[in-house]
Amino acid sequence: MKISRRTLLSTTALGAAGIALTSCSDDAPTDAGATASDGGGSGDAPARAEADLVIWADQLKADSLDAAAREWGEANGLTVAVQAVAGDLQGSFITANQAGNGPDVVVGAHDWIGNLVQNSAITPVQLPGDAADRLAPIALSATTYDGQTYGVPYSVETLALYANKALTDVPAPKTIEELVAAGQAGGADNVLSLQVSEGGDPYHMQPLYTSAGGYLFGTGANGDPDPGDLGVGKEGSVRAGQKIGELGEQGVLKTSITGENSISLFTGGKAAYLVTGPWAVAEIETAGIDYALAPVPGFEGMDSARPFAGVNSFFVAASGQNRAFAEQFVNEIAASTEIPEAMFAENKLPPVNLELQEKLATDNPELVEIARYAEDAEPMPSIPEMAAVWGPLGKAQAAIVGGAEPESTMVSAGEAIAAQIG
Repeated sequence: MKISRRTLLSTTALGAAGIALTSCSDDAPTDAGATASDGGGSGDAPARAEADLVIWADQLKADSLDAAAREWGEANGLTVAVQAVAGDLQGSFITANQAGNGPDVVVGAHDWIGNLVQNSAITPVQLPGDAADRLAPIALSATTYDGQTYGVPYSVETLALYANKALTDVPAPKTIEELVAAGQAGGADNVLSLQVSEGGDPYHMQPLYTSAGGYLFGTGANGDPDPGDLGVGKEGSVRAGQKIGELGEQGVLKTSITGENSISLFTGGKAAYLVTGPWAVAEIETAGIDYALAPVPGFEGMDSARPFAGVNSFFVAASGQNRAFAEQFVNEIAASTEIPEAMFAENKLPPVNLELQEKLATDNPELVEIARYAEDAEPMPSIPEMAAVWGPLGKAQAAIVGGAEPESTMVSAGEAIAAQIG
């Protein structure tokens, strides 16, 4: 799969499901201190660097953060080391934190929060009093768990619809049905490039699933997803399966479209429409495609499509050696655009800082637009039970695209998930 630009999804959850949608780089850690081969590390993790403030991130985020973090440290009389962690960043962080040799700050996706809290790996953070005026609402809701804020958000990702203007006269279809008709009229080899894969891809299928009434978990009294209210296998998910099956019968959805080829089909002029995230913008523009951007549409007469939103955040380690410095640093992220803007220059992810969105809108309108689409998206469930969803639901959706009977397939998926949750 082409996964290097996907910076959002939970490594642990998707690893459990066997679906590779995350973006921890396979590259070796950067030279920001000793590496695992020097001893003292845990698994893929580097040994903690000798610095006042140590930050762990995946390769792309580490590269984008390194210079800005060091500059901040110099201005505050502190040494800062940003270390890249290859492989399972979340798992490596939990293990190192328990051993007392982990970082002070880790950068990751908001949907890690439930698992990190369950493992006593992170501590709540105090955002500035004007955070609600500074940060997008989706960022604040995504980083709140059990009534407390656990992450300082800086960027957001969600899915959008890309239209190749050379292959369709409808750049922003209002419904899936309008999209299908316009794509067929344009004569493209593929009406829609949406990665399904043989094993399924619930992340990319989520807009269609929600539009037809499907949900994953209900909402508990505390506002968090409720694992006791599983939506897979219920009426809405069956209805979603039926609509997904219809698109499979029409050849609009195909299991042959995967993470390896979904973007290249679009950049190669083989698909009228593409559903993907902000990581595709640079590749599409490099290919010279005259494209339009729009929200992913829903089915006619049904609910709006709600893709997942994922918020990249800074977390303060519960057992970090220098928590005061960690809190000082993450407060800077929350209160100023300086570090997030420096990170954007190196790794263009849609920002959640509203002032920064306005500042970047002229030169990067597409990425700012995607940040605004995220306000209508659904935060990725951050509860640990989400790990049980990916595999069964993905396999069910792929099977339905391939012709399996929707109701029994969705009911079986729900039973499999429930058995894992216990």
